[in-house]
Amino acid sequence: MSEKDLLVRRLAGQRRHVLDQVEGLSDEQLRAAVLPSGWSILGLLRHLTLSDERYWFEVIVAGGPLDFWPEDETSEWQVGPDEPAQRVIDDYRAAIANSEAIVAARSLDDPPATTEEWWAGAGMSLPDLRSIMVHVLVETANHAGHLDAVREILDGKQYIVL
Repeated sequence: MSEKDLLVRRLAGQRRHVLDQVEGLSDEQLRAAVLPSGWSILGLLRHLTLSDERYWFEVIVAGGPLDFWPEDETSEWQVGPDEPAQRVIDDYRAAIANSEAIVAARSLDDPPATTEEWWAGAGMSLPDLRSIMVHVLVETANHAGHLDAVREILDGKQYIVL
C-alpha cells in the first residue's frame, strides 16, 4: 500500500467514525449541548465541514475561494433551529466527496495552492498535501473522540466497548 493510499484510508476511517456516531440520533439529540462548552453534534459537523474539509482541501490545497466562511467565526459551530439536521449531515458528506476528488488529483508532494501567514504564528508547517492530510486526519480523529464521549452520554452507545 502506498503512503497516499494509507493516508486516504485512515482519513476515510475517521470520517466514517464521525458519521457512525451521528447515526440513529434524534433531532433533539443532534442539537443538544451536552458538554459545558455548549457545542452540539450538528455544530461539530458544521465545524468539520467548513474548517476541516472545505477550508483545508477546497481553499488551501485547491486554491478555491473562501466564500463559504461565516462572517462571525463563532457561527462556524452554529446550526439554526430551523436548519434541517439531515442537510448538515449531507453537507459534511458532500464536502468529504469533494475533498476526496481534490486529493485523488494530486501528489502528496504537491504544495498547497494557498498559504496563510497565521500558520507560522501557530507553529504550523504545511508545505505539501501530505502534511495537510495528516493535519486533517488528526483533527478529524480528535473530534471523532469527542463524539464518542458525547454519544455515550446521550444514549449509552459506546464506540469501543471495554
